[in-house]
Amino acid sequence: MDKEAYEQKQQELQNAYEGRCKRCGACCGSTSQEPCERLKSDAQGKFYCSVYSKRLGLQKTVTGKEFHCVLIRDLGANIPFPECAYFKHG
Repeated sequence: MDKEAYEQKQQELQNAYEGRCKRCGACCGSTSQEPCERLKSDAQGKFYCSVYSKRLGLQKTVTGKEFHCVLIRDLGANIPFPECAYFKHG
């Protein structure tokens, strides 16, 4: 497989993985008292990150606590949100 085909396949896999997200916001704290300050919701009640392309790394909760945002796939089997579509698909 050449580099271009490999990169295309990786992008397809990433898109399929991202497509599992139901936008519940649990991974960003929608179900807690400490949601990320970047977590927003739309008119349909779906959540999204207001800085999605720049989300990784140091962030803050609405009360100012710092945390490191990571790719949810990097949590592997340790996803602590049983309602999460990624958890259900394991």
